[in-house]
Amino acid sequence: MAESMLVNLFGPVLGLVVLWLLPTMNRRTLPFGIRVPAAHADAPVIAAQLRTYRRWILGAGIVVVAAAVGLTYLLPLPVAQGIALVAVVVVWLPAFLRARREIGTVKEREGWYDGLRQGVAADTSLRTEPVRFPWLWAVPAVLLCAATAVLGIVRYPDLPPTLVTHWDLDGTPDRTMTTTVGSAFALVFVQVGMTALLVGLMWASIRFRPDLDAAAPKVSAHQYRGFLLATAKAVLVLAALVDVSMLVIAWQMWGGGARLPAGVVILPILVGTAVVIGSAIRTGQGGSRLPADGEPGAGTAAEDTGLVQRDDDRYWPAGSVYVNRADPAMFVPKRLGVGWTVNFGNPKGIALFAAILLAPLLLTVVLR
Repeated sequence: MAESMLVNLFGPVLGLVVLWLLPTMNRRTLPFGIRVPAAHADAPVIAAQLRTYRRWILGAGIVVVAAAVGLTYLLPLPVAQGIALVAVVVVWLPAFLRARREIGTVKEREGWYDGLRQGVAADTSLRTEPVRFPWLWAVPAVLLCAATAVLGIVRYPDLPPTLVTHWDLDGTPDRTMTTTVGSAFALVFVQVGMTALLVGLMWASIRFRPDLDAAAPKVSAHQYRGFLLATAKAVLVLAALVDVSMLVIAWQMWGGGARLPAGVVILPILVGTAVVIGSAIRTGQGGSRLPADGEPGAGTAAEDTGLVQRDDDRYWPAGSVYVNRADPAMFVPKRLGVGWTVNFGNPKGIALFAAILLAPLLLTVVLR
């Protein structure tokens, strides 16, 4: 039961931690996804909404975790996991939307952008002299995929006619499959596909359009380059650690050793996730928390063009969905947390986003 509890709580606890930390990752000028001028980044309404949001996430999160513990005793594990994850979203969404509404209301009422010169900034050198992708950081993930494949090839001639593909939490096999190349190497295919997807996305992200600060374009461009490298390295570390977990699962399926507790299998994934979250907190959105030109604390105050970043909230309904038919970019930096999101006003972006989502499902269908 303790192992079942650990597996059931993993997703909700991780989700609540990320949601509590989410405002820390955002730019000071993008509280809860609302664009504000730097002069109003410390407005009382923003500080008040941040306190309210975090208190709500903490208090409601304790209730969700307690409920998840109870559900472990009452429902099958997959059902309990699903309910707990949905509960996390249900808890977060009203608190987030309330904070956005309150900040947006004060912003409009007090005219925070009145009389300000708005603008946008671009860095063409990101195309002409792009950041060098850290290929060496991808080597561990690639080697782990190769090691898993080699071990599978070595083990395959001695595999029994039927493979155990799943165990319940007390170690009893509860799902089997006839031994074929597809079933024996299913995890290898998934491992290779997942690694290729993460490496490919990180490589492509170097060419995504950044969200530079119009008040300090040179500084923010420098910070963005640091953000690209740090994020790519963190995600490649995550890919390697996920591959470790999949190697362990595959080895157990091939009968290479005793079944390890679920906590041991999940641990590499947990460590990799912590690396990504830590990198996101250290860099901030687009590198906004990184030092400027190697000088800690210099920040955007070292440069001032007299402009403020354009108020583009109208393109961000709900703060996390970007819809701009006039924008040719397929992917743009997120307004919440760290990373990129699709431009739902661009048909090519929607098609690529759908392909990324459908790829794991299609792989599963093919393997079956």
